[in-house]
Amino acid sequence: MNKNALSVLIVDDNDMMRTILRSMLRGDEYEIVGEARNGVQAVEAAERLRPAIVCMDVLMPEKNGLVAMAEIRNAYPDTEFIVITGSADPETVQEAIHHGATGFIVKPFNAARVLDAMKKAASRIRQRQPAA
Repeated sequence: MNKNALSVLIVDDNDMMRTILRSMLRGDEYEIVGEARNGVQAVEAAERLRPAIVCMDVLMPEKNGLVAMAEIRNAYPDTEFIVITGSADPETVQEAIHHGATGFIVKPFNAARVLDAMKKAASRIRQRQPAA
């Protein structure tokens, strides 16, 4: 495990989507610290794990991703959110941005698009960190 790896929480109600994202992010740059299958679990996991980046689905049971994102953002304002969803209607996109999403990826997605969004989020995080 690279000590400079950024911690990532993957939130999606679809087991296969979480597995695909986990495999795409395997490597030295990111450490998957947890997974959640709904917004309630996402908020609990974010409180416990304090990930640098959250990959968040929107449409999930119990609590949707936008509500969970707002709660996490309120508690941990430096968290980067990449929304990965099948719902690309303009209202969802605007609401996601309003709640702090810095990346928005529509399913089905490819590895290049996911890794590009992650790279941009990582760059924003590193820009906020004090120089060593």
